[in-house]
Amino acid sequence: MDEMKATLRYYLQRGREDLLWKLDGASEYDARRPLTPTGTNLVGLVKHVASVEAGYLGDVFGRPFGEPLPWHADDAEPNADMWAPADQSREDVVALYRRVWAHSDATIDALELDSPGLVPWWPAERRDVTLQVVLVHLIAETHRHAGHADIVRELADGAAGMRRTNDNLAQTDWPAHRERLQAVAEGFRGDDWRGPGG
Repeated sequence: MDEMKATLRYYLQRGREDLLWKLDGASEYDARRPLTPTGTNLVGLVKHVASVEAGYLGDVFGRPFGEPLPWHADDAEPNADMWAPADQSREDVVALYRRVWAHSDATIDALELDSPGLVPWWPAERRDVTLQVVLVHLIAETHRHAGHADIVRELADGAAGMRRTNDNLAQTDWPAHRERLQAVAEGFRGDDWRGPGG
């Protein structure tokens, strides 16, 4: 495997693991409960990213994942990939994501970075892609949703940190820090301040 492909695969895998880590130790309730006005939840984030990756490193390169994903069907309800019904366990979603990883990694191994693919759901002028473009896109997608999971988990039960091996958090008095930030924000309540030059 060439160095660039190995680097891209490394960052994709790191995002995958960071996203899954956010489920570790969360109660079933906290893993499923919606914590934003649009319903963002931990299990749903994993299910969504697994589904997206299955498409990009499967169908796009003529290597379908091979398992039905009914929440992606044309007649599925909106956002069906962003939550898990009661009969779909957290373990089911995690196992699906790991099977997607294996399929995706086989695609990465089988193709060169300049191998062509077609993303039918992208605008016509951008549909023709390469494996390299898709890997960069998936890295961004996976890490973006891992960041969502960071916030959702912290809101759910206070657990915070970037990854298992490095939480990336300063040692500080977090309640005092938050209180100070709130005090600064209060100074702008109702203000129409638009920043320098605004």
